[in-house]
Amino acid sequence: MDIQNKRIPEGEFMAMRQEVLTQWPTGKDVNLEEAVAYHKSMPVSRNFSQKLLDAKRDGRTLVQPRAGVPVVEEHIKLMQYLEEHGEADLLPSTIDSYTRQNRYEEAENGIAESIRLGRAMLNGFPAVNHGVMKCRQVIESVNVPMQVRHGTPDARLLTEITYAGGFTSYEGGGISYNLPYCKNIPMERTIRDWQYVDRLTGLYEEMGVSINREPYGPLTGTLVPPCISHAAAIIEALLAAEQGVKNITVGYGQCGNLLQDIAAIHTLQDLTDEYLQKYGYSDVKVTTVLHQWMGGFPADEAKAFGVISSGSLTAALAKATKVIVKTPHEAVGIPTMEANAEGLRCTKQVVNMMADQTFYDNHLEEEKEIIRAETRCIVDKCFELGNGDIAVGVCRGVEAGVLDVPFAPCRANAGLMLPCRDNNGAVRILNTGNLPFTQDLKDYHATKIYERALAEKRKASFQMVIDDVYAIGKGRLVGRPKY
Repeated sequence: MDIQNKRIPEGEFMAMRQEVLTQWPTGKDVNLEEAVAYHKSMPVSRNFSQKLLDAKRDGRTLVQPRAGVPVVEEHIKLMQYLEEHGEADLLPSTIDSYTRQNRYEEAENGIAESIRLGRAMLNGFPAVNHGVMKCRQVIESVNVPMQVRHGTPDARLLTEITYAGGFTSYEGGGISYNLPYCKNIPMERTIRDWQYVDRLTGLYEEMGVSINREPYGPLTGTLVPPCISHAAAIIEALLAAEQGVKNITVGYGQCGNLLQDIAAIHTLQDLTDEYLQKYGYSDVKVTTVLHQWMGGFPADEAKAFGVISSGSLTAALAKATKVIVKTPHEAVGIPTMEANAEGLRCTKQVVNMMADQTFYDNHLEEEKEIIRAETRCIVDKCFELGNGDIAVGVCRGVEAGVLDVPFAPCRANAGLMLPCRDNNGAVRILNTGNLPFTQDLKDYHATKIYERALAEKRKASFQMVIDDVYAIGKGRLVGRPKY
């Protein structure tokens, strides 16, 4: 498939729309002009983009859960509960797995079974099957903005229906919803399909409706070094901006070392602004999101709240625009709405307590410079591989291992880079694989990991990686051996 980072021509896009809207019967209810009028009729309190910009201006960190159930009435009940009892500033509709794979017939069966049995038989909200008007019922049932969160490689029809349904924020991208989620889908295909999503977002923008777009920051969520997730987010932001997107939230998954995580959020904002300015997208507004710990959780709920609190503290001190909140049921499965609300209230308490506090450490700037240097190495090499075209360059970069996501299931991903923690718990790189780092950066990582090996009286090896993957679930940050 030929791709390039160029805005999709109007005639070509409209021809694609005709095909997309016939993929499921609810597509016939989408009318772009009517949908724009609906958005303009909504109160500003339901506009995601504006709420993010207001929070960034005021230095506040907003709290948002993950949540979604298959039956509309139950989904509304869940959203209202999280708004009232969870004190959520922003709300999601997490989409079910069948919809993510465009398996709408099976999603339809899941809705019917959920109604028949009186319990959720899908792991999310099947928005495509419910269609435009039922999405609007959800939007109108709460007083805060709502976002679509999912994991869909080909999200074109889902975007059409949820935008027409009144959602004002949309997560995902051609990199972040491929490498961590898919096995055999070519990067070129997901980049192209997500250019459609971004072009549709751009059309709404041109018609006076600002819809927020959010690349999925944590990727696999397991020991992902900041430079990897930063590079993916920046590239997805550039691809979105080319299609006319004007409001972008770039994300990062908490790694656990306070200094490194704060440095990561700061540099994510700075570097995204830097690359957007460099390539001519100076009118794009950028905000940030920190995802609380995405790895293994302790089963004990009291201990789980400790992990949640650490992410809340990090988000607040880093001045992230929003934080995606975990629940005390992470270790056991899908949370009850009560547990979800408890995670939100815990986060809200910490964020409010930290609102007027700032963080400074003598080594913070050093960490920021390392992240900046690493990220620029990756992004610039992708531009080079694409002969200046970042859509081409990122596909070639993934194939070459220039952008290499740890533990990703996608066959296109090189899987050569191997992360582990240093002696202070910051995520470093044990094996740089084909990452295009300078020798100084490679030496920096080698030194940091050697210091840990020396302290633990063992060789730096893959066992460190295994130990670190399970450490937080066992009550530690660094997976140290038992003596």
